[in-house]
Amino acid sequence: MKPSFDPQRILDRGRTVLNIEAQAVNALISRLGDSFTQACQLILECKGRLVVSGMGKSGHVGNKIAATFASTGTPSFFVHPAEASHGDIGMITRQDMVLAISNSGETDELVTILPVIKRLGIPMIALTGRLDSTLGRDANVTLDVSVASEACPLNLAPTASTTATLALGDALAVAVLEARGFTEQDFARSHPGGALGRRLLLYVEDLMHTGKTLPLVTPNTSLREGLLEMTQKGLGMTTVTDEHRHLLGVFTDGDLRRALDKQVDLHTTLIREVMTSHPKYATSRMLAAEAVHLMESHKITSLPVIDDGGTVIGVLNVHDLLRAGVM
Repeated sequence: MKPSFDPQRILDRGRTVLNIEAQAVNALISRLGDSFTQACQLILECKGRLVVSGMGKSGHVGNKIAATFASTGTPSFFVHPAEASHGDIGMITRQDMVLAISNSGETDELVTILPVIKRLGIPMIALTGRLDSTLGRDANVTLDVSVASEACPLNLAPTASTTATLALGDALAVAVLEARGFTEQDFARSHPGGALGRRLLLYVEDLMHTGKTLPLVTPNTSLREGLLEMTQKGLGMTTVTDEHRHLLGVFTDGDLRRALDKQVDLHTTLIREVMTSHPKYATSRMLAAEAVHLMESHKITSLPVIDDGGTVIGVLNVHDLLRAGVM
């Protein structure tokens, strides 16, 4: 059969698919009740892992559901039901529980391993479109993911049913997440490579300049020498400290502009005459995100970093935060 391309028909079909799938998800809302809360309670009480299993398209959805649970505080992984019959069932322990997915509830590969799950004596939640199916009857808790029709015009390809199943899986994961008291910090620990992880797991000490890269002058340093220190270290500022390296002030590009407006002499003017006293500062164990907030609140681009005794141990620059992806 030769394919035909009718732009309007293509557009209409796309809108119809989205409408059918939206209705399938929306229909789940009125169905949520005791079985949903029971499922969440079983997951919360599980001492081991949540093992998700499903065949075909349900398996693809199950993989995503397992990944969502794993990243939101519930140890979880996916087991392929066909592989489970050939040894992978050994991955499931008596401390675990199972989340089984099958639209028909009669998927051969899944039904085959149900007796083994029963013998282990572990809880099982079923996501199925048929509550009276083998899977629906065997599960401790059965959640209805039936749909009025698939979005496929032949009503054959899993489309609306897989979307509804995925949405209900997300609902379970997020409800359990909230019940656990899962925080941003917990999420960041599961996503150290992501933007949130960088924002919440990086400390000032991870990014600050130290040692020979640290700009330091004393109060009696001339303005000219202070400028040379700033230029050499390339941070647009220098810290001003006493002989014990305790922080007394900072001298920045902004201070320089104000000094030049007053037509001061670079050779005779001392840093202490033009520095900013009692500057804002960071500590080494401050989260980089907190340092960003401090900089943004006070419209500054660099912060001296001090220890508990007030000794300067580093400098944090806005460019360091940008490179680290914290801003």
